[in-house]
Amino acid sequence: MSTAIVIGSGFSSLSAASHLAKQGYKVQLFEKNSTVGGRCRQLIKNGYTFDIGPSWYWMPDIFDKYFADFGKKTSDYYELDRLNPGYKIYFQNQQELTIGDSVEKIAEEFERIEKGSGAKLRKLLKKSAKNYDIAINKIVLRPGLSPFELVTTETAVRVGQFFKSIQQIVRKDFKNPMLVAALEFPVLFLGAKPSQTPSFYSFMNYADYGLGTWHPRGGMYEIIKAMKALAEELGVEIHTDAAVTKINVDTNAKATGVEINGSQNYTAEHIISGADYAHSETLLDSKYRQYSEAYWEKKVFAPSSLLFYVGFKTKIKGVEHHNLFFDTDFDVHSKAIYDTKEWPEDPLFYVNFPSVTDPSMAPENCETGFFLIPIAPGIEDTEELRNHYFELILKRLEKRVDQELKSQIDFVESFCVKDFIEQYNSFKGNAYGLANTLSQTAFLRPKLISKKVDNLYFTGQLTVPGPGVPPSLISGKLVAELIRKKN
Repeated sequence: MSTAIVIGSGFSSLSAASHLAKQGYKVQLFEKNSTVGGRCRQLIKNGYTFDIGPSWYWMPDIFDKYFADFGKKTSDYYELDRLNPGYKIYFQNQQELTIGDSVEKIAEEFERIEKGSGAKLRKLLKKSAKNYDIAINKIVLRPGLSPFELVTTETAVRVGQFFKSIQQIVRKDFKNPMLVAALEFPVLFLGAKPSQTPSFYSFMNYADYGLGTWHPRGGMYEIIKAMKALAEELGVEIHTDAAVTKINVDTNAKATGVEINGSQNYTAEHIISGADYAHSETLLDSKYRQYSEAYWEKKVFAPSSLLFYVGFKTKIKGVEHHNLFFDTDFDVHSKAIYDTKEWPEDPLFYVNFPSVTDPSMAPENCETGFFLIPIAPGIEDTEELRNHYFELILKRLEKRVDQELKSQIDFVESFCVKDFIEQYNSFKGNAYGLANTLSQTAFLRPKLISKKVDNLYFTGQLTVPGPGVPPSLISGKLVAELIRKKN
């Protein structure tokens, strides 16, 4: 029986492990932390349940396809609810925009704000739905080995969309700043500014408005629990508290196994790392590394995050499950992340109150609050800075809901750049991997296959197809398919 070792236990690693096990491989998976999930972990404290990492369930079709690959359904493992509204965006002067659970509701909301924009939205979504079909059913299923993977009948007629930005196509048809912000928001999941993201990625608008925002009851960690159960059912052997400290390579430049916790050695015919790509290569002797530190330094990384997990001893008025506070200047905050790489003076932020729709995630008459401020990776991270920004965003929330909340806080825990580095070996503490800019798309991303070490592979958000949970599921499948074809 052929053997494989998978490093890490995030979405891409669990995906790769299960697909390889399905193909008949004996698979061992090693995770440095005490629980599986990679960046998708869970905090349970005083009766409050938090998703530590991803909190948005978009592209439900990708999850359906993943479990269908194994003859399963998502409903075999967890229950899903479509959120209505999907989320709410708060702007200056008490203005709000609600993203409902249908295109009709969203178009009506657009029309309320800007006359004629409802019809323009439908036109944009019709185009982005076609892009979604091409992207999800064709482009992202290709392993990024050659530029010719992008050359199809469908992409040839859309080549111009790779040289225009999301910002250009949105601002051409929509003038109201609130609508512009709403339409440019989804590409933040791709990790780059709207001005640097090719307009082809407008398919994210369809993923948002067309396919909707969902919630697995109990939180996003339910997906990880499902994937772990499936992997073990397929025979994958999972080891936690097992940090890979070296990837072993023989004199013929062939990967032979891994060293765990600096002492134990395990062998396998194929090694797949779903850990941070830059870190994974430091597990190799320098002569076997494909990409230098200078290479990674030049790359455009998606943001890092300052996160707060807050237990509130009261219900909070007038909030939704997902809430975006765009009540400051989007462009100024963007520049702080991508251009000046400094702490934003007056940041946008996101708050997730899952207990609004899922009472199981907080004690009775309480609220589970997950706050996120996008920041530049690699910047200074101190307790003083964390405290300053928590006070700032809490005051803005209190003002918006007209409710005193500070005295109702049970506890606050934070997570930032230092924690991303320590717990995930994340390059510069990035949270979402490499941004999907034109020069970092498809075959231009770091490769799934090592060009220097035989039988060594990589998967996850720093390689193909890109950042986000659904792409990570696909990334694991792609690498398993490459191994199958090699054999």
